[in-house]
Amino acid sequence: MTKQKKTFIISLAAFMIVSAIVFPFVRYMIDFKDIEDNYLYNLMHVEYENEVETAVPQTEIYNMVKNHFNSPLAEGKTEKKAIIIGYDGCRADILTMKYQGAISKLHLDGATMKLSYCGGVNYPAENTQDTSTAPGWCSILTGVWSDKHGVTANDITKSLEYKTLLTSLVEDETIDSSMFVTRWAGHFSRENATYLEEKEYCEKQNLNVVFNMCDDDKASLDYAKNELSKSDCTDFMLVVYEQTDSVGHSSGFTYNNPKYKEALREADAYGLETLNAIQERETYETEDWLIIITSDHGGRLTKHGGDSIQERMTFIVSNKEI
Repeated sequence: MTKQKKTFIISLAAFMIVSAIVFPFVRYMIDFKDIEDNYLYNLMHVEYENEVETAVPQTEIYNMVKNHFNSPLAEGKTEKKAIIIGYDGCRADILTMKYQGAISKLHLDGATMKLSYCGGVNYPAENTQDTSTAPGWCSILTGVWSDKHGVTANDITKSLEYKTLLTSLVEDETIDSSMFVTRWAGHFSRENATYLEEKEYCEKQNLNVVFNMCDDDKASLDYAKNELSKSDCTDFMLVVYEQTDSVGHSSGFTYNNPKYKEALREADAYGLETLNAIQERETYETEDWLIIITSDHGGRLTKHGGDSIQERMTFIVSNKEI
């Protein structure tokens, strides 16, 4: 073996040893910084109307939507509409940023802003379901936790025992139509998708429930805007923008990550375009709209699913009382 080859092998071995020591330490320090960056301190600087100890369950959104459609029309209103705009994987603490998107617009108009939680009925104890996409949105749409709907993690198909608002409100003729717009295939477009059985049920029953899979968030926005431009647009819509979750997984779910913050700005800009499309409707002044912006879960480092406060805290911003 030549001297150069020996030197190279020794250098490579040294690099691998140092990497084995340094990289976990760096990862630990990033994790430590996320803790020491005062998650609770950041939450205090968002204008939430409650605290972590009084966070409301994300299942309350189900009740908000159902109560909205079942309550009498306000004076001067002729029709009820509702929309949930989702920022997938958006942590509650990064709303401390000064942005000019949908959340800011709603807030300036007097919106209610509250902390909520995901992860199951045992809050703040150990999770009873993953703080992940499928369990989160499923709990929001069914109003129950996984001890009833059964979706404890991603890649589990929900049974029809607990139907979503999308289906139940149309089936009982409370509303005429509903729509789910997303780009994540795990909802209803791949094997073991969450709503695969419910989608098939709606198709067999000829219910006016649309499950629309888009190529990306921009396509989701365009689809939502096109629907909202129609005079007879759907009565209830869930549109989920995914960039906060995607960027969190690739570079970190943390207030310290500028890419993650930028992802929220982009999602919130899409949310604003969605709001503008609602308010530009010719019949907007005679329509009674419930508008909710929320998230399914938070995140920590590049993951979610656990029971840390960074993963469990979510938020609800609404133009009506929570």
